[in-house]
Amino acid sequence: MQTKLTLSVEETLIQQAKSYAKANGKSVSQIVAEFFTVISSTSTDNRKVKAKPVTEKLLGCMATSNIDENDYKEYLQSKYK
Repeated sequence: MQTKLTLSVEETLIQQAKSYAKANGKSVSQIVAEFFTVISSTSTDNRKVKAKPVTEKLLGCMATSNIDENDYKEYLQSKYK
C-alpha cells in the first residue's frame, strides 16, 4: 500500500532532486523510496551508505588540516555567543 509523504525542504534541493530523478529516469518518489530502503535495512553492512567519490576526496583534504582543535572550539564559542 502506498501512502503520501510531505517533506519540507529548501526549494533548491527540490529542483536538484527533480533534475537528478529526470537524469536517471526515475521519479523523486522512487529515489526517496530506494534511499529509505537502504537506510532502514536490518543488516549493519547494508545501513552504511558508501560515500560518493567527491565526498571521499573532500574528507581526504581535511585529514591533513593544520587547524588546532582547541583553536577551532574557541572560534566556534566566540562565533555563537
